[in-house]
Amino acid sequence: MSKRSLLGGTIILAIAGLITRILGFVYRIYMSHLIGAEGMGLFQLVFPIYMLGYTLSSAGISVAVSKLVAEENAKKSPANAKKILHLSLVISVGIAWILMMILLLGSNWISQFILKDQRTALSLGILAFSLPFMAAASTLKGYFYGLQEMDHPAASQVIEQIARMASIYFLAGWFIPKGLVYACAVSAIGMTIGEMVSFAYIYIAYKRSQKKKTFSQSSYRVLSTSKGLAAILSIAMPLTMHRGFSSILQSVETIMIPSRLQLFGLSYKTAISLYGQLSGMAMPLIFFPSIITNSLSMTLIPAISEASALKNKHRVEYASAKSLQISLIVGIGTACLFILFSHPLAMLIYRQEDVGKILYSLAWLCPFLYFQSTLGGILNGLGEQMASFRHSIGGSGLRIFIIYFGVPLLGIQGFIWAMILSALLVTSLHLNKIVQKTDLAIDYNLWILKPALAGIGASFITLSIQKHLITPYFSFGLATVLSICFLALVYLLMIGALGCFSREDLKVIRKNM
Repeated sequence: MSKRSLLGGTIILAIAGLITRILGFVYRIYMSHLIGAEGMGLFQLVFPIYMLGYTLSSAGISVAVSKLVAEENAKKSPANAKKILHLSLVISVGIAWILMMILLLGSNWISQFILKDQRTALSLGILAFSLPFMAAASTLKGYFYGLQEMDHPAASQVIEQIARMASIYFLAGWFIPKGLVYACAVSAIGMTIGEMVSFAYIYIAYKRSQKKKTFSQSSYRVLSTSKGLAAILSIAMPLTMHRGFSSILQSVETIMIPSRLQLFGLSYKTAISLYGQLSGMAMPLIFFPSIITNSLSMTLIPAISEASALKNKHRVEYASAKSLQISLIVGIGTACLFILFSHPLAMLIYRQEDVGKILYSLAWLCPFLYFQSTLGGILNGLGEQMASFRHSIGGSGLRIFIIYFGVPLLGIQGFIWAMILSALLVTSLHLNKIVQKTDLAIDYNLWILKPALAGIGASFITLSIQKHLITPYFSFGLATVLSICFLALVYLLMIGALGCFSREDLKVIRKNM
């Protein structure tokens, strides 16, 4: 595969992410109809433990591989890049095996004393088997990201989701009638099979790619094992600490929310159901458009690392500025979408009106979440993992503080306020650090004012067209879909009409397509 541009790589990952998210929504809709909000909430209790295992075994390693392989590739040192990959695989898979054994042996204790719901034990034990496959696949994806070859990682995402859905579809008839414990178990089995299939694909892709490569070394010295390990760990450890601590704090949040909702006056069953509506239904919708910013974040790390290694300051600043601008355009547009269509989407997808209320409140969070994701990618590309770690820990601490005191007073709205305020804090800290490290100039007119005007204008036009030309003539579902498409079209046209992108930007886009 040829090396991709920043934009090209982002488009490939975004398309794969779109397909994966659509498949994921089909799966979530199917599961929510089968097991209801309580079942979704029960599985969401397990998920942070699973993510902690992923984080400790591979999250930091994957980013380290991506960054270091990009640097070695810029130096024309493919043999060093391959050595980085092999060392990283030993570390990540080794850690994953240890975590798998801990989770297998401790699933009953974790479910009883940490998650405080014995019904989660079976799912924890099943998910343990996915960790080695997930760690190996994540590391191999990091290698391809570093080479800026996004095709195989993108394809593996889609294949993983298809394998997960297919296995759940065939197993659901046996497991679902046995109750919520087995309903959660079938989801865990699907995730494990998906990770296995994803690893098989990415490993075969890697082996095939190696047959086409020659490994002549450049004038740079061959990397020793000790220096390779030091380079990997210097990047991976801060990131693993950051994400690991964040996962632990997320687990604390997950455990706290049902108990704090009980203090608000809800029963445990109602609290779990409400948490399922929030984390299993509303949040996935909010994060759906983030496929663009997540793809940007993943492609920014190797692109900025390579530009930094080559001392290309202009490329670093231009890539950062355009990526941040796109993130805000996507975030503001998405906020308008969910503000206008939160209730119709909730009824159309989940048939639950309460999800619409949560979705409306979360809509205001979109610009900050998407902007924060891209800022994090830039910081990692600049080698500022520790700064990113400190900022995120501060945001998580604030969120837990507000959850602890706010949820008993405000209910689920207390959690939503916690998310909004913590996102504001982390975004501000990230942005301040990037401005200090680079000569990045914030264009408030192009980044915020014009997209906001486009969003407001598109919203009013869409509401008028929907009322007079769409709703009277189409069914509820089709009217909702047509209105959303119309909003997106008008918003993009207004973004263009307001001159959010210059001629130079359009030339770069055409060149990199």
